[in-house]
Amino acid sequence: MTSALTLPSGSQLASSWPEAPTGSQPLPLELDHLLALRVPGLIATRRHIHSHPELSGEEFETAALVHRELSLAGLKPRLLPKGNGVICDIDGRPDGPVIALRADIDALPLSDPKDVPYRSTVDGVCHACGHDVHTTVMLGVGMLLAQLADLGQLDGRVRLIFQPAEEILPCGSLEVIEAGGLDDVVQIFAVHCDPNLPVGKVGLRVGPITAAADNVTVRLTGPGGHTARPHLTVDLVDALGRLVTEVPTLVSRRVPANSGLLLVFGHASAGTRYNVIPSEACAAGTLRVMDRDTWDQAPKIVAQVVRDVLAPTGATVDLEYLRGRPPVTNDARAIGVLTAATAAALGPEGIAETPQSMGGEDFSWYLEHVPGALARLGVGRNGPNVDLHRASFDVDERAIPVGVRLMVQTALRALAAAR
Repeated sequence: MTSALTLPSGSQLASSWPEAPTGSQPLPLELDHLLALRVPGLIATRRHIHSHPELSGEEFETAALVHRELSLAGLKPRLLPKGNGVICDIDGRPDGPVIALRADIDALPLSDPKDVPYRSTVDGVCHACGHDVHTTVMLGVGMLLAQLADLGQLDGRVRLIFQPAEEILPCGSLEVIEAGGLDDVVQIFAVHCDPNLPVGKVGLRVGPITAAADNVTVRLTGPGGHTARPHLTVDLVDALGRLVTEVPTLVSRRVPANSGLLLVFGHASAGTRYNVIPSEACAAGTLRVMDRDTWDQAPKIVAQVVRDVLAPTGATVDLEYLRGRPPVTNDARAIGVLTAATAAALGPEGIAETPQSMGGEDFSWYLEHVPGALARLGVGRNGPNVDLHRASFDVDERAIPVGVRLMVQTALRALAAAR
């Protein structure tokens, strides 16, 4: 496609969209009208990205699309060193502050079962977390803010970050930071799709809004043997069973209950034959915890409990504990900016309280360096909603212009507040 923001010929995408929700404030310089004109093209962009997903660390075509579209808008984006992410500054008043807006662009290793025209064309890869929407929203924001900058109406600099590898470890946010993505930034903001909220609602929360998340892998080895004589070997299937059933419960008993520690194994494997005790077994999962202090203690606690549980089995244990990401902890002032921006973009009825989630988000690493906040963008569809990370996940595309208006208002208010 020549331009991702060019509506495909013969498309039946909706072209009748309200320029501004009831109770909202208009964007400056008739940007609402420009956004309304852009909506069909933005939806086409989202569908193109959804149809052509790329796994974490491999987002080269997605980054190229983003780079091309921002360049066509008159901006000067730059690729990250690996070529799978983009940073783009929108330059306004030169002595103004720098505000960053982040979108993640990677997909998940899942097959797409949806019966839609924009179903994934890549076997075993699917945008099941809404990152296609995040990317599209931020492209729309870039187009509108570029117009303001051209007219001399942008009161500082806005940095757009299109980040790779949010779904894996090591986190892509660390690559962005290393590449200078936070240089001179005073505040940073992001949105994440939330299917539990309807379109037109934005979930906000001061303090932790996600959990810390780490990866835990335990490999067991032994001599192997015959299932008729387990006493002559090490029964790794029995050891694996103890690991996945006893360790999660015992770990949670070593910390305060309100820390919300949750260890869940998502993979376990051992053996290939019904009458052979295997010589290798493995289990892997995630540890999630709601507070930072418990997160700091978690590696030591898990290691001790694993050793205690498996010692009687005689198995040789290799524990790999991979630190992932701390909780996303929203700054109170940044949430104040998002609250005002939500009211302006959607009206006061658009503001919704949201609970802390057990999901992890590597946006947290940015907040280790500068204050900021993550908001939840309502994308709920009519009928039963499908949760994130399920292959059949999809969004109500009316959330795209909502997200654009929200993040434009956020950028303008953040710049004004930081002067």
